[in-house]
Amino acid sequence: MILSGREIAKNLGSNIIIEPYNEKQLNPNSYNLKLHNELLVYDEDVLDMKKPNRYKRILIPEEGLLLEPGKLYLGRTVEYTSTDKYVPMLEGRSSVGRLGLFIHVTAGFGDVGFKGFWTLEIFCVQPIRIYPNVEICQIYYHTIEGDYDMYNSGKYQNNTGVQPSFLYKDFE
Repeated sequence: MILSGREIAKNLGSNIIIEPYNEKQLNPNSYNLKLHNELLVYDEDVLDMKKPNRYKRILIPEEGLLLEPGKLYLGRTVEYTSTDKYVPMLEGRSSVGRLGLFIHVTAGFGDVGFKGFWTLEIFCVQPIRIYPNVEICQIYYHTIEGDYDMYNSGKYQNNTGVQPSFLYKDFE
């Protein structure tokens, strides 16, 4: 089952952490998350799963940044989230999607026990100007049935910023 907005608010500070939290970002069954001002862009023409790929960091100025189609931008949320009781899920906002901006290409599924900022896989179908601190996506929470293990991956847990793929570590 998906938690209602009221249930999300009721669990804040105990089973759900969202920092910073703003009541205005709470929806009937989700919470809007904002885009941080930092992006990561790969410097490689061909990405290799078995090795770390070079990248550069760019800042989104207050006057906005024009994104190019066909290019992957990694961003992150302003908000830090954690939960030890629910399965967090991430989706783009419909208003953002209607502009042809994809917020997560494949990785909107979280694990119970994840703690950190969400890395966003941003891709656009046509040029679009984006801005820092825009409510870009929404997090929602599922209940989990049965016994479970907490997420404890060393790759992404307790991150402090935008993270590139660490898939190469799976080959070590």
